Amino acid sequence: MTKAELISIIAKAAGITKDKAAKSLGAYEATVTKELRKSGKIVLVGFGTFSVVKRKSRTGRNPQTGKAIKISAKKVVKFKAGKTLQCSKGRPDPPPRREK
Repeated sequence: MTKAELISIIAKAAGITKDKAAKSLGAYEATVTKELRKSGKIVLVGFGTFSVVKRKSRTGRNPQTGKAIKISAKKVVKFKAGKTLQCSKGRPDPPPRREK
């Protein structure tokens, strides 16, 4: 799915124009980027969790020459799907929540 296709689907589902849907998606992307830089974690209950993790430096191989190269350490974004999102992909329903 492309960004344009996603914007069309959002616009249709929310009953808004494609321009407003594009602005909303842009605001979402900007907010997620800003918060990950600031705090390093965003939790959307049921949907999933975005977090920043550190990768250690490691040795890799150049596929063309086979020569060993050093890959430097860096920070990357990780996404872990929540139960609602996992269940929507053909997995069984999550167990019901217990009442307190």
